[in-house]
Amino acid sequence: MPSVHHDLTGRIVDVHAERIYPANLTIRDGKITAIQELAADQIPKGPFLMPGFIDAHVHIESSLLVPSEFARLAVQHGTVGTISDPHEIANVCGMQGVDFMIDNGKHVPFHFHFGAPSCVPATIFETAGATISVEEVKVLLARPEINYLSEMMNFPGVLQHEEEVMQKIAAAKAAGKPIDGHAPGLRGAAAQQYIDTGIHTDHECFTLAEAKDKLDRGMKILIREGSAAKNFEALIELLRDHPDRIMFCSDDKHPDSLLEGHINQLCARAIAKGMPLFHVLRAACVNPVEHYSMRVGQLRVGDAADLIAVSDLQAFHVLQTYIAGELVFDKGLTQISSVVVPPINQFQPTQLRATDLSVSVSQPIGKHPVIGALDGQLITERIEEIPTLQNDRWVSDTDRDILKIVVVNRYRAAPPAIAFIKNFGLKTGALASSVAHDSHNVVAVGCDDQSICNAVNAVMEAKGGLSAVDSTHTHLLPLPVAGLMSAADGFWVAEQYTQLDRFVKTALGSGLKAPFMTLSFMALLVIPHVKLSDKGLFDGDRFEFF
Repeated sequence: MPSVHHDLTGRIVDVHAERIYPANLTIRDGKITAIQELAADQIPKGPFLMPGFIDAHVHIESSLLVPSEFARLAVQHGTVGTISDPHEIANVCGMQGVDFMIDNGKHVPFHFHFGAPSCVPATIFETAGATISVEEVKVLLARPEINYLSEMMNFPGVLQHEEEVMQKIAAAKAAGKPIDGHAPGLRGAAAQQYIDTGIHTDHECFTLAEAKDKLDRGMKILIREGSAAKNFEALIELLRDHPDRIMFCSDDKHPDSLLEGHINQLCARAIAKGMPLFHVLRAACVNPVEHYSMRVGQLRVGDAADLIAVSDLQAFHVLQTYIAGELVFDKGLTQISSVVVPPINQFQPTQLRATDLSVSVSQPIGKHPVIGALDGQLITERIEEIPTLQNDRWVSDTDRDILKIVVVNRYRAAPPAIAFIKNFGLKTGALASSVAHDSHNVVAVGCDDQSICNAVNAVMEAKGGLSAVDSTHTHLLPLPVAGLMSAADGFWVAEQYTQLDRFVKTALGSGLKAPFMTLSFMALLVIPHVKLSDKGLFDGDRFEFF
C-alpha cells in the first residue's frame, strides 16, 4: 500500500465552523492526527485544503465505466465518494450485478456507498433481466457496504400502499438506513403521503415550485446536473435559504462530461451565481456525508484523511486529492491504476430485419401520439401528429423531425416495439444503445428502417454497446459488462464516446446536447409523460399502455 504519511501546509477551509485559516496538517496512517493553526503573519502561499466532494446520487453504470475506472476519472475533480445506486446493473443481472459493483469498487481507493435497489424490475410493463425480491433487499440492507434503500421510483405503489413496496420501505427502516425518493412532479397531499412513509430525499424536481413544496414538507432536495437531466439553473436559488437541506448530484454522467468535470463544476457555478461559499461547500461536501452516514472524513482531527487541495475557491481548480491519506490525484494525473475486470452479462442477441419495423396505419388517417423529446430533461411531451405515409406505412419524416423509435428485447426473441419521436433532429442514419433505462433492452432511433436495423444489429452482435450508422459507416463502442459498461481504460472510453457523439451530431445531424443519453431515457416508464418499452407505447400519466 502506498505511504499514507503526509505533512501539508495550506489554508484550511473548515466548513463546519465556517472559517478559513492557515495551518499545518499532519496525516499518519490514513488519518488526520493534527491540525496546527498558524499565526496570521504566517499565512502560507500554499493551496486551500478542504473536504472532498460527494456526488449525492449517481448511477455509476451511466458513465459507461466500471466503478474502478469511474474513480480514476472522478478523483481528478476532487470527488472522493459517491452515493451510488446500482439499479441499472441490477435490472440486468440481479444480485450478481450488485455484488459485481461492490467487489469492483473495493479494488481502488474511493468511497463508493452503494444502495439496495428498490425497484427491480422498475415496472411490470417492460421485460427486465432480473428481479430483486423483498427478502433479497433485506439481505442487501444487512451488508455494511449497503448504506440506504435506493430511489423508490414506484411512487404510485407507495401512494397505493402496495404490499411489496411497503415491505421494502419497512426493511430499510428496520435496518436504520435512509430511503431515497423519486417522485417527479408529485406535489401537495400526494407528496406529503409519499414523504410520510419515511422517504426524505428527491432528485427529480425540475421546477422551483415543486422543490419548494417538497422542502416545506420536510424533504431534502438534490440539485441534479447530469449529462441528460439539467436542473441546476431551475433550482440553485434553493441553496440560499436551505443550506442544510440541499445536496448536489449528477444522477447520470456520461464519460465525456465526467472527463471535463464533476461536482466541482456545480460549486463553481453556484459561486458565480452569488451563493455563499459555505452554503455551497455544505451541499457539496457535508450534507451527503451526514445524511447517509458516509464513511468519509470531514477535515477534522481523528477523521480519515479524505481531502483535496484546490488553488482557489471560485473555480475550485483541483491540485491534489487524498483518500484515506493516499494521494490519488496529483500534478494533473490520476494515481489510481486500472484493475482487471472479469465481465458479467445477460444478453440473448437476435437479428432484426428491416421488414420487422413496418408500421401500417388504418384509414382514415388521424392524429397519433408521438414522444416529444426535451433536450436536457428526462421528461417527455405528448405530441399528437398526423403520420407521414408511404404505401400505407407510417415512416420517418426528417423534414418534420418525426423519426421512428424502436425497443428490442435483449433477453429473448420478441417482436420489436415501435413508435415515433420528435426533436432528435437526425437527417440520416440511426443510433442504437443497450443502455436503455431501466430494463436496458436495445433502443434505437433513425431515419429509415434499414439504418435502424443496422444500428440495432451492431449492438446485438457485440452483446451490448452504443452504435451509430449512416449509409456507409458503422461506429460501435462495445459495452461487454452487462451491456452497460466497458472494462477498458476510462480515459480511452471517454475519447471513444466523444468521437461517437461527434459523429451523431455532425454526420447524422442531431442537435441534442447528449443524444445517446437522451435516447437511453426514452424507455424509462417511471418518468412522464410518454415513453416506449419493449411491450409498447406507454402513458406515464395514467401508468398504462396507449
